[in-house]
Amino acid sequence: MGAAQPKGVHMSVLRSLSRALVAAAFGLALAAPVEARTLRWSASGDPNTLDPHSQNLGTVTMILGQVYEALIHRGQNLRLEPGLATAWRTVEPTRWRFELRRGVKFHDGADFTADDVVFSIGRARQPTSNYGIYVNTIDRVEKVDDFTVDIVTKAPDPILPNKIATVFMMDQGWAERNSATRPQNTRDREEMHTVRNTNGTGPFRMQTREPDVRTVLVRNQAWWGWANPAHNSNLTEILYRPISSDATRIAALLSGEVDFVLDPPPQDIARLRGNNAVRVVEGPEVRTIFFVMDVDRAELLYSDVKGRNPFKDIRVRRALYHAIDINAIQRVVMRGLSVPTGTLFPPQVNGHAVEEDVRLPHDPAAARRLLAEAGYPNGFEVTLDCPNNRYINDEQVCQAVVAMWARIGVRARLNAMPLQTYFPKIQRRDSSLYMMGWGVPTLDALYSFQGLIASRDSPVGGGASSWNFGGYSNAEVDRLVGMMVSETDQAKRNAAIRQALRLYREDVPQIPLHHQVIPWAVRSNVQITHMANNQPDMRWTRID
Repeated sequence: MGAAQPKGVHMSVLRSLSRALVAAAFGLALAAPVEARTLRWSASGDPNTLDPHSQNLGTVTMILGQVYEALIHRGQNLRLEPGLATAWRTVEPTRWRFELRRGVKFHDGADFTADDVVFSIGRARQPTSNYGIYVNTIDRVEKVDDFTVDIVTKAPDPILPNKIATVFMMDQGWAERNSATRPQNTRDREEMHTVRNTNGTGPFRMQTREPDVRTVLVRNQAWWGWANPAHNSNLTEILYRPISSDATRIAALLSGEVDFVLDPPPQDIARLRGNNAVRVVEGPEVRTIFFVMDVDRAELLYSDVKGRNPFKDIRVRRALYHAIDINAIQRVVMRGLSVPTGTLFPPQVNGHAVEEDVRLPHDPAAARRLLAEAGYPNGFEVTLDCPNNRYINDEQVCQAVVAMWARIGVRARLNAMPLQTYFPKIQRRDSSLYMMGWGVPTLDALYSFQGLIASRDSPVGGGASSWNFGGYSNAEVDRLVGMMVSETDQAKRNAAIRQALRLYREDVPQIPLHHQVIPWAVRSNVQITHMANNQPDMRWTRID
């Protein structure tokens, strides 16, 4: 007989076997692909949360989009395609039916079912969620069976699938066990499990999260989508590192320390194009940059004007608009990576009207005349809040505009800060004048009007998800937004959008600047699909 195994060895073997069985049950890879591939990715900012329903921000969703999934996906051309739902249709004017994909598991091994859909949409509707704009027409979600769900809306919602494509699905049991049945309240800097932990169904799962240092995602070998040959990624690991310095970020790319820079500065694009070790891929982004003025308060928070609010006067708003030389900004600051605009959203969005995409001309003399007529012949002082690591050359754009406003007597004090502190400040309405960039994930005009322009207290506005922090309110605009919400006749709906765009142009609730043109910079051996929503999708990314 052979010698008996020592007890310690026996227990070690049992523990190893147990871990292997648990890994298999959780859908983790027991054997890596033949050749491991790590994508080292960098951008200037870091997500301020990993809660899938808390912050509707691109810096958050660019990471969470690799981990969590919605019922409906968007393809490489941003068209809708099956995701966690294989089919959807209207069964009544206010009832959408979704057939769920079977056999899907969360990263911890739990089954994905209709209960998780009911829970996730309900969670996105809670007051601490910034995703309410996607779900505010929903009256209730009903489980038909384990793999069928009905979403019942308060009125017909012709673009519900476009909205649902942005709502991530969570595991109800995991959320309950971790006291996370409602979204994190980022305004109050609330700490909870979902800030640093995830449990999605997507192609990658979270392995390491060190805020402002690194985030590591690893391949979910059990992801249902790998069976589709279109999802041809060979990545086994994604290492995301925020690098705030433009120079350091580009140096890391050129040295081979990182493989992919999401936001190369425009001033470096020509140099990058001339380097054989890297490639620049670019295209128009579905995002518009603009300034928002507090047009609501009787007195501005940050101004030397006391007892009144200069931004309530349309002549002042137009004066600031006339003072901006947008062509100089495009040429000098943006290095051509922008499309000047006079409207609310770019041409890729349903409802865009060329005839309303007209800017007020650059006319400093007219600006000074308007200020004098409004009672400010010597101008006034105000603080301009601006991010310094969110949009392309955001702080540099603000610096240029500050100089342009100075020429008409408006003394803008620039207050630039990183996005981690910038957005909570804006969401507290602690600003008199600020820069904003707005993407349109639904690719429909309603998203912009509802989130930015409709009255904050209007039933058709964004509610708790409203980003109308300037407090603009126009009853006619609200009426037109109401038509956008429920009008199923496309011609009538588009007519309402055009009319609302005209009011936007005439009333100047914001000062539009430009649509961004987004360059991405990658090492020459990286194959990546440029996305107009500026959200890299690693399902299609390969390293050769």
